[in-house]
Amino acid sequence: MPRIARSAALVSLAVLWLLPLAASADGHASGTPASGTPDWEALADVEEIEVITEDEDGEARETTIWLAVVDGQGFIRTGGSSWGKNVQRNPDVVLRIEGTEYPLRAEFIEDEGLRERVTDTFRAKYGWSDVLISPIRGSDPSIMHMLAR
Repeated sequence: MPRIARSAALVSLAVLWLLPLAASADGHASGTPASGTPDWEALADVEEIEVITEDEDGEARETTIWLAVVDGQGFIRTGGSSWGKNVQRNPDVVLRIEGTEYPLRAEFIEDEGLRERVTDTFRAKYGWSDVLISPIRGSDPSIMHMLAR
């Protein structure tokens, strides 16, 4: 690839990466605040959402994640991620879904039957992407039920 084309491609990638950070003055995208819980069934086909947690130093951490809806309820999951450790420390999170921010509380799911149903829903929704990410996420991810605060 010629040097000019390669440089143009890198600049384009940088702009695409930085553009979402320009959404607000503090470098974080912002959404419209909402109260209560989302209409999970209406959001069941949404591919990616953002979870906003608080790091140990008090800084907000925004992470793009997947969503599963089982029996009209929203579920998220993670392996040993930084944002997952944040949720263990403080289960109050904000989910940004299609530009709307929902203040919610994460409840970790231990019931094996429910964990299996949620895992099956993620697998059905995300297919091979879910299979490929499994080794990174681990065999026993944290699965969280999203509840109103």
